[in-house]
Amino acid sequence: MAFLSHLFQRKKKKKPQPFFRRGTFQKPNNLRQQNYHTLLEECLKKSCLFEDEFFPADVRSIGTGSLLQKLPQKIQWKRPPELHKNPVFYSTHTKRLAICQGLIEDCWFLAALEASTFQPDILSNMVPQNQSFEKKKYAGIFHFKFWHFGEWVDVAVDDRLPVNEAGQLVFLSSVYKNLFWGALLEKAYAKLCGSYEDLQIGQVSEALVDFTGGVNITIKLADAPSDLWHILTRAIYSRSLIGCQTHSGPRRVLPNGLVAGHAYTVTGIRKVTCKHGHENLVRLRNPWGKVEWKGDWSDSSGKWELLSPKEKILLRRNYDDGEFWMSVQDFKTHFVDLMICKLTPDLMSQEDGKKWMCSMQFGAWVKGSTAGGRKQSHKDTFWINPQYQLKVMQGNVSKRSMYSCSVFICLIQKRNSKHRNWMPHLHIGLSIYKVGGYHENNKKLPREFFAQNTPLHSSPLVNDREVTLDCRLHPGVYVIVPSTSEPHQESEFILRVFSRKHSLHELGRDSSLVLSKEIVDKCEDKVWDDFFTKYFDLHPEINPFQLQMILNNVSWTSLQNYGLRFNLDPCRSILALLDLNSTGTLSIQEFRFLWKKLLLYEQVFREKDAHQEGALDQEESHAAMQEIGISLSKELCKLLVVRYGNSSLKISFESFVCFMLRVELMREAFHNTSRDGKGIYLQEAEWMMMTLYS
Repeated sequence: MAFLSHLFQRKKKKKPQPFFRRGTFQKPNNLRQQNYHTLLEECLKKSCLFEDEFFPADVRSIGTGSLLQKLPQKIQWKRPPELHKNPVFYSTHTKRLAICQGLIEDCWFLAALEASTFQPDILSNMVPQNQSFEKKKYAGIFHFKFWHFGEWVDVAVDDRLPVNEAGQLVFLSSVYKNLFWGALLEKAYAKLCGSYEDLQIGQVSEALVDFTGGVNITIKLADAPSDLWHILTRAIYSRSLIGCQTHSGPRRVLPNGLVAGHAYTVTGIRKVTCKHGHENLVRLRNPWGKVEWKGDWSDSSGKWELLSPKEKILLRRNYDDGEFWMSVQDFKTHFVDLMICKLTPDLMSQEDGKKWMCSMQFGAWVKGSTAGGRKQSHKDTFWINPQYQLKVMQGNVSKRSMYSCSVFICLIQKRNSKHRNWMPHLHIGLSIYKVGGYHENNKKLPREFFAQNTPLHSSPLVNDREVTLDCRLHPGVYVIVPSTSEPHQESEFILRVFSRKHSLHELGRDSSLVLSKEIVDKCEDKVWDDFFTKYFDLHPEINPFQLQMILNNVSWTSLQNYGLRFNLDPCRSILALLDLNSTGTLSIQEFRFLWKKLLLYEQVFREKDAHQEGALDQEESHAAMQEIGISLSKELCKLLVVRYGNSSLKISFESFVCFMLRVELMREAFHNTSRDGKGIYLQEAEWMMMTLYS
């Protein structure tokens, strides 16, 4: 467990650009482009309470599955001021452990939330404290920050919460009936995941990472290392968040007081002195806020009589609040997984002398292109998986680092669904190879390399969101290969690498382009000769994943300062607009049309972005359309900006491309189908194709 002996230190960041960026901790992106501060100001000005159109107070936000069967017959949605005469958002005067699980089976979420309450700075960054129900500041809207697939996201919600006929919260609640931060945080996380239903069943590790942006290490307690106590000690000392889970099985209370298939929070450790010697104890909490362990060192155990009176008084908690002690040995016997989440440099670790650097790469497994499957069963295709060259360098002057360096690698998959539980996780894994004579420039290693070499380190293939490798590597050059279990399985992923000193880049990216004025004016044919024609020879038709990969391989010169990156959903929309033969893919002719449009849009976008913000406001968007030759009324232009812009009514280049393609193609479709230039006639099937698949 080399990585566990170290901490991360916050790295100094360059000042983020105003737009086209991945959300940072200091400046997160807004989920659904809902800016909390703008919405709050608007509601206060209008003296109205915010109502969230994207997460409404009805069954759509709850879900469509088994959770509906658990709900009271007459559910109502009420705001905290309707439920208590003196509602409080957050209070530093209440006890730390004050939240209780509701009807959702989200003990994994609550266990992680309990862990975060031990680090007030972490909690206050996830739960901004300058929010309240005071009349001058209250508008029925609250916001929270989460780390979501490589970026920080700010999630705004209204404060309408589901209650039963008695006015009791049906989901997460607090021991203190007037305290509502936990219930509103759960609602915000449900919105991020898709619905309350999508919080049913999960891993503590997922929520720990989403709360902190940290990296998770899972220890199988059946095979726990001999220095488990020292690992726990270092984890507590390093301000890590710790959770655990009991053995899987039907959710029921066992005779020993533990709950099967349940998540718990590790809230502390203590070495105590008994009459017969020392004993290592672990303190845990059940997120139900009740139901405790009944064995040795439980509240009623006779073991407490072995301690001095002072230690007994300090440690023993003789009431049913869900928190209890047990020995490390019993902990290893009755729990299956221990999850330790460590902070990364982009958050807030303040300890001195712990300098870790982090590299992050975004990638995808694409059918027919980069989805090669695992090596054991698919030796001929394994090599086509994405490959990342890792150069490990000596991190400091210590003798140990001259021979080996601690490296931690994390792979997270992102299934293509707005709902967390609608698509099961793929089985994913990591392999690390030492690079020898096959290393040539920036090319991917060939099939022969993997046939002749075995990995130095590899992770098991698991169907979890995240898989990690913690190892020591000698300074040198390596290749990391992330893979799925089977070929042709598609998913996006992010790869994160942490070490004292290293470099990381993807092999096979020699197809990168530089989009500049010189290319627009002089080199278009060369661009096609060097990349596109060669690519389409291998892939005559490209899908949305491949389109995304191509567009993100382009170095958009005039926009690179804004961190431009095409997301998958806009790529799907672009493909649907241009897929003239309805194959679900783009041919080289269709892509060539898109490429010419992109060159034009990039040039016009750059010229009309008067304030150099990387975004166009309403007037600039109207001027850009006129420059391209599209004449729309200012009223219609305003509506399009509302549809495609962010909460500040500004349009990114990614949205501008979708915006302009739709305007141009719909205008052309009208003229092609109109006989007199005044109207069109379409059969129902044609109308449905035009309106739904575009």
